[in-house]
Amino acid sequence: MQAPQLFRDFLHPRPQPAGIDVICSLQHFSIITYAITPNRFEGLIPERFKLDTVVIDGQEKGLLSVVPFVDIDFTSAVYPFPKFTMGQTNYRIYVIDTLTGEKCVWFLGTTLDSWALFVPRLLWHLPWYSGDVSFDCEYNHQQARYLKYRMETRAEWAPARLELTQDVDDVISLPGFPDLESGMVYLTHPLTGFYYRRDGKLGSYRVWHQRLNVKPGRLGYACFGLLTRLGLVTEAEQQTPYSVLMEPLNEFTVYLPPRTID
Repeated sequence: MQAPQLFRDFLHPRPQPAGIDVICSLQHFSIITYAITPNRFEGLIPERFKLDTVVIDGQEKGLLSVVPFVDIDFTSAVYPFPKFTMGQTNYRIYVIDTLTGEKCVWFLGTTLDSWALFVPRLLWHLPWYSGDVSFDCEYNHQQARYLKYRMETRAEWAPARLELTQDVDDVISLPGFPDLESGMVYLTHPLTGFYYRRDGKLGSYRVWHQRLNVKPGRLGYACFGLLTRLGLVTEAEQQTPYSVLMEPLNEFTVYLPPRTID
């Protein structure tokens, strides 16, 4: 059973960036979440972590999100540096670190559309994979909604196609949580992630952002090849997500380098 959570307990001033920390604006940001039977996650998550499950209609479920966006103005948070733009899609599972009790995410990996991919792959062994990512979006600022949202990733590791829409009358529904704010904290505000490095070691990263101003969206179509290949969510199941959240632009600070955990 999920306990109530308040944003005021998790929001804090941005830790001062230093060294090689980066700042980036995330455009066309969306979170497409699926509620999955816990046994489908077997073998993917180390024993240190446990699924942060919810109970929906009397059944225990783990939650997994696909998070596409376009990195714009990706640059150093400390020094003058060129700015980069690149499409990206993250795949993450919501877990609890049993050593600290912190709610966080288990990061399956990401596809990135940039020549700079070799830096995180080779230097830090991050599970990042090459992909040709394209977005075709139309956002109406007066209505504060997307009229069109399409994303396609041509990739070997995680090919993807996605179509979303928005309606001004839509409301966010997050069953399994005691209230809406608790669900929004869970889905939008994990600041720590863990993952298997490409060399098999355990790694961790940390980010910071303000409270996200996401709005509900509707799924038109989804095909996430990674979820199908891993047996997590069938292509048919991908058409009925647990929730869709969207925001046209936000800002993240990423603290680097990632840590290696012995």
